[in-house]
Parts: sequence; C-alpha cells; structure tokens
Amino acid sequence: MRMTRRQLLIGAGAGALGVLLVSCTPEPKPTPTATNTGTPSPLPTTAVPAPASSVRSTWGSDPYSRGAVSFTRVGVQGDARERLAEPVEGRVFFAGEATDADNPGTIRGAIHSGESAAMRLRASALAGERIAVIGAGLAGAAVAASLRDADLQVTVLEARESVGGRTPSRVDDEWATPIQLGGWLLPALAEGEEAGREELGLPETVELASALWRAPDGDIEAVATTPLATAITAAGKLPTDVSLAEALTDAGADLEDPSLAGLLAYLTTTAGADAESLSSWFPPALPSAALRAVVGDFDAHIRELLSNAQLTLSTPVTRVAYDDAGVSLRLGTGESTSFDRVVITVPLGVLQSERIDFSPPLPFTHRGAINALGMGHIEMIWLRYDEPFWDTDATIWHSIGGEADQLVRTWINLQPSTGAGILVGVVGGAAAEEFAELDEQAALVAALTSLAPFLPPETD
Repeated sequence: MRMTRRQLLIGAGAGALGVLLVSCTPEPKPTPTATNTGTPSPLPTTAVPAPASSVRSTWGSDPYSRGAVSFTRVGVQGDARERLAEPVEGRVFFAGEATDADNPGTIRGAIHSGESAAMRLRASALAGERIAVIGAGLAGAAVAASLRDADLQVTVLEARESVGGRTPSRVDDEWATPIQLGGWLLPALAEGEEAGREELGLPETVELASALWRAPDGDIEAVATTPLATAITAAGKLPTDVSLAEALTDAGADLEDPSLAGLLAYLTTTAGADAESLSSWFPPALPSAALRAVVGDFDAHIRELLSNAQLTLSTPVTRVAYDDAGVSLRLGTGESTSFDRVVITVPLGVLQSERIDFSPPLPFTHRGAINALGMGHIEMIWLRYDEPFWDTDATIWHSIGGEADQLVRTWINLQPSTGAGILVGVVGGAAAEEFAELDEQAALVAALTSLAPFLPPETD
C-alpha cells in the first residue's frame, strides 16, 4: 500500500514520544543509482566496437548506499555482526546483510537478516503496535513480509524514489532482460541441491555454468581456489589475524602471479575489497566457478513482499530518538513522526557516514561494530550490442594478465540465456573505486579496453 508523507504524518499523531524534534536541513533529493551512458559521441577509437547502449552503477557515490557490500576488515572481532544485530532497549532493531554473520554481503544475508529481525521484534511487540521499517530494499521487504500475519501496523520508509535498495531492476524495452545493477549474482547450486527457503521467493534466475579464463597467449584452465583455501586454513592457526594477502604470502603464494592476481580480482567482485584489506580469520566466500543470475524483475518482487505494509517513498530519515515509551523519527524535511519500534535496514555505509543521528547515541557495542566493519566497492556496467562481436558461448569471462589498464576483468555473457547481445562487466575493490571516478565516456572506454582480450582472433 503506497502512502504519502502527509498521510504518514497525520497517521502518526502525537505518537509515543512527547518529543518535538527541531527542524533540520532537508536531505538532497534521491538520485538514481544507475547512469545511462548511452553511446558518447565522438567516442575514441577502440578495438572493441561501441555498444548500442550502456548503463553503469554508481554505488560509491550514492548517498543512500555509500558503497556496495560490507566486508570484515583485518583484526575485527568475529562477533561484530552479531553485536550490530542486537536490539537496542527493545525499540531499535537492525537488519541488512552487514548484520548477518553467516552470509554477509549477499542476497541471502539480506533476506535472512530481515527474517531474523522480524522474529526478534515479534518477541517484544504488543498487538496493534506501529512499526517503522527504514529502507525498502531486500532486507526491509523481508521484515515486512515476515510480519504479514502479525497484528502490527507496518510502515516502510524509503529515501529513494523507488524500492529495491541495493538490488534495483530497471525494465527497458530495448533490453531483453531487466537491468540489474546491484546484487543479482548467486553461487550456483551443487548437483542435487535445492535452493534454501530464503531463495525460493526470488525472481527468475538462470544458470551461468561455463567459465572462460583468457590470458594474453590464449585460453587457460580455470584457476583453482586452492591457494586461497590453503592460506586461510594456515592463517586460522596464527595468534593474530592477518590480511588475506599476507596469509597468501606466508603460504608461499606469489601475489604477482597472473593467475592468482586474476583470481583475487574475481574475489573482489563479490567481497568488494582487495586481499590487503580482507580478514583471513573471517574471509569472504571463495569465488564460485559457476553462478546463478537473477533475470526477473527484482523491484516487482520487492513490491509484492511489501504489499501488506504502508510504503512511503522519497522519505529519508535523518534522526532516530528512542526511549522506553517509543521511537520518534525525524524526516529529511524536518518533520517528525512516531512509532512504537523501528527496524533499520540501511546499508553499513550510511550508518558509517552518520547520515542518521541517534538520540541517545547507540551503545558502544553497536558503534564499535559499525566503525570496525568495512564497506566495500563493486560497480557494474551493462553493454547492449545489436550485433555481438564475440564468438564464445561461455557465460563467465575472466581476463588474466595483459595490460594494466584493464580495469574490468570479469564479464557476464547473457547472450546464451537471453538471446540478446548483452555483456555485464563487474569490478570490485580499488579497481571499482577507480572505475567509479571516471566520467561517462571514460568509463565506457575503460570497459571496451578491458574487453579487448575477448575479441575473436580475426578481428584482433
């Protein structure tokens, strides 16, 4: 159910808190995460032809994300995510992939965290209470869906002009599939394995089962994750945590080896950070040889999950005041509204940027967890070709070695599953930060330059 800000404020009434919050400077108008680069003209000559159209993500500069996914820094205590997930005085609850210890930085983690937060809230809430959920992404939608049969009044407040959070879908008639600019890639299911309960409700997915590893001298065998697994096992026996890069070096690996460097570049596309920043005691999931890709409309799916809640868009929250009587939220316009409890599902990067003020301040355990965890960077660029230039049906491409200016070393080929000439470049870590700093034309040129290794021999 869609709700306007005026209806929200009228419905709030005096609320549980008898606190009048002072006005604040209005938040900036939400901007879309995606940027349609089109086909810049004139475009510098590149070996790879220009696409008919292109779209890129801008998570690093998005004020309502401040990055793509959370990661565990070197030396961070293992219970940081559990501490962040703990309710505060039974009034303030947290969800989002950064609060999930088992599957951080993933679609599964976002869904599971929302379900967990809803379960904790049910244990505290009384019938008829008014519950606010800040964020209409996957975690916020999971909270709302999990509270459907509860006797509670659920209102979802979203800063953006649309739902989706870090899993947005853009439906465009020119593209054969919704454009996914956030979380849309999942590990492939093992033979005989069935999707877990948290994934059964996801939009349609397709298998990306074939990988192509290409070096300057030609195709090579898939790079095994064995060095990573060996280094992590050895580092787990050390008295102190070391970075994944240091663990690899201690295990005798050569970080300059093109194959290992390529594997680590692939790791950044899911971890969001380079090996020098990642903990070896609490490492990210190892890169998957095969993937599943969401090709359905994530936004429609999330709207369905939110269908029984009151949804208010373009409504950023700038302050959360709480006590034993309830919660008062100050909006970006300076207006205030009250609830009995609140579930905060905003990304870790937003919490770190202090875009939301808490009164009283969050406990030290929560502030410590927020500051300790890292917010990683992942960016994507979608390219659509009327006439594909490549001659392979492999669905996951990796570029090994080669020129240093190849920023985007992992590509997803959607032609086998959609029938359209669509390539998606995925870049993470420091390379993603560098890619994000480029203007639209420079980003497109960088993407095309990175695709040069995949030109057929006769056109190289």
